[in-house]
Amino acid sequence: MTAEINYETDFYQWTQQQAALLRQGQWNQVDAANLAEEIDSMGKSNRRALESYLANIVFHLLKWHYQPERRGNSWKFSIRNGRHHAAKRLKESPSLKPQIAELIADEYPLVREYAANETGLPLSTFPEQCPFTPDQITDDYWPD
Repeated sequence: MTAEINYETDFYQWTQQQAALLRQGQWNQVDAANLAEEIDSMGKSNRRALESYLANIVFHLLKWHYQPERRGNSWKFSIRNGRHHAAKRLKESPSLKPQIAELIADEYPLVREYAANETGLPLSTFPEQCPFTPDQITDDYWPD
């Protein structure tokens, strides 16, 4: 059974085989091209997960700020849960911390639209640029 066949036909078996080859130091038998692709993919997946948590936090912070009369435990839980999971991602991959502002800036236009749609408030209610700093998003900040 070759690494290429395993990669195409049984991904899980391929991962186990590649891990064993690496542990045994059998570098010449490692499927380097596919392994490099998978490692790159893992990094991108971790970045996308952080981006998703940040977007969800901002979404709920917008609703919290612009609809104070509707604040409830559900929104509070969503913000806290997002912060918890974002913190875990940042602990595992601290090199993502300097990218937080960029991730938020990239996601904010869509988050803003979602907030307007869900709240029923005009889009113009929400600032064109994210009104929260990366620290406010990731720390224990609650808008008035």
